[in-house]
Amino acid sequence: MDVAGTSAVVTGGASGLGAATARRLAAAGVRVVVVDLQDDLGDAVADQVGGAYINADVTDEGAIQAAVDAAVEMAPLRILVNCAGIAPPARTVNRDGEPHELRMFEKVIAVNLVGSFNCIRLAAAAMARTDPLDHGERGAIVNTASVAAFDGQIGQAAYSASKGGIVGLTLPIARDLSSIGVRVNTIAPGIMDTPMLAGLPEKAKESLGHQVLFPQRLGTTAEYADLAYFLVTHSYMNGETVRMDGGIRMAPK
Repeated sequence: MDVAGTSAVVTGGASGLGAATARRLAAAGVRVVVVDLQDDLGDAVADQVGGAYINADVTDEGAIQAAVDAAVEMAPLRILVNCAGIAPPARTVNRDGEPHELRMFEKVIAVNLVGSFNCIRLAAAAMARTDPLDHGERGAIVNTASVAAFDGQIGQAAYSASKGGIVGLTLPIARDLSSIGVRVNTIAPGIMDTPMLAGLPEKAKESLGHQVLFPQRLGTTAEYADLAYFLVTHSYMNGETVRMDGGIRMAPK
């Protein structure tokens, strides 16, 4: 799919995987709407890529519709990349015998899974109104799961459930949207060098990197962005979840 002259919505676009993806798309001639809750960072990324920043909670229908509308105003909306997510750790029953806070579990599912679906449904509806390209193609969606969807660790019940849900919805939504010419794929990253790990000491990061089969290091945001771009532009990639993890298989902890 030729993406030059189109628009995209990138959630979680103010930092990490989302910011790298916004830059990669912009370099290919895409007008990007950065969706996030971090105003200073979001404005900075939008300025860098010549796009727009929208402060929006991905679970907020009105706010996400506004982001979609902003993208449509700039150019035909053909791309959505979902990178927004949270990952607070908690055991099902902690060492003090206290149960996992239900509200926390619900919030993780709401942001990571329900939020992704909210963005998908609204962006796809806008894509359906665009003129078809070759073979009837109208757009592409890339979601972000995690290796935790398959190898969830201790304390990751909520996170793993949310990311497993994203893996589970990939094929049925790809089937749903095939009638309008929109492809859907998911990336399941491994241990990535993102703001989620920014607070860890360098020795801790090195230790995590050594758990990777090869190359023994953390994945980079640019590598994620390159794969997202590939999945957007490769018109025969559809309904797939791709692990991008250096061959790691996570231990319980």
